Order: sequence, then structure tokens, then C-alpha cells
Amino acid sequence: MAEEPPPIVDLRQSATALRVQRGAMRMLRERHDMACYAEVPLANGRRADILAVGPKGEIWIVEIKSSLIDFQVDRKWPEYREFSDKFFFAGPPELDPAIFPLTEGLIVADGHDGAILRDSPDTPLAPARRKALLLKLARMGADRIHALMDPGPR
Repeated sequence: MAEEPPPIVDLRQSATALRVQRGAMRMLRERHDMACYAEVPLANGRRADILAVGPKGEIWIVEIKSSLIDFQVDRKWPEYREFSDKFFFAGPPELDPAIFPLTEGLIVADGHDGAILRDSPDTPLAPARRKALLLKLARMGADRIHALMDPGPR
């Protein structure tokens, strides 16, 4: 039997993280013309909180941090860089932006909207990695839509 697509909400996210996710995805879609995917497994075993694709095939990854402790215990975030043209942290308005490295992009978001406080440096993906990611996203997106249309056995 084929592996099930990952759920969009896998119940590991806090209510705060889900609000940040919603606002960041809205902002990316509405103001930056990005198509957003939530909870995207990557080839290195990590899972991107948000992976966004722009109209020219550019790929941004957003790592959501809901609290200071959430950021302090996470040391895996540098591993997302090799899968994106731009990398951002996103947090709620009450989280001090000074905790995040100045070398990375920064988004603040709530359940309604978001804003880029600091842009990310461009780190262009290799063409083969971009192609592999775009094919994965096309298939994953189709699987997710199909699962919504036909929730029966796969």
C-alpha cells in the first residue's frame, strides 16, 4: 500500500503555531504571490512548517517558533537552508524578534495576517534540487486534494 500523504495538521503544533502558520501563509499568498504548503517532508528527514513556491519557481521555507523555549531547543533549523532559496523564521507578535539570528529572514504573524520584518538573503537552489522539490510538491498537492475529495482508502 502506498504511503499516506502527511496530514496538513498533525496535532503536534500548538494553537499559537497554528495561528502563526495561518497568518504567515495568508501574507505570503496575498502579498507575495506564493503558493503555500504546510508540513512538507524534505529529503533530509526534516519537515518544513511552511514551504512556499513563487511564480518563477522560487522556494521559501518558513520555520515557525511559537515561544522562546521553542526556539532555544531547536538546533535543526540550519538544515532547511539547503532546500530553499530563502529561509525565514516566523513567530507571534508577542515573541521578541531579537532572539532570532540577524542572518535569517523574519516574519511576524497572527491568525489573520503577517509581515516580513527582515528579508532573507538569497541562496539559490541547485537546478536538480529545485526540480526534485517542485515535482514532490506537485504530487503532494494533488494527493492532498484527492484525499479531501475522496477520503476513502487509498
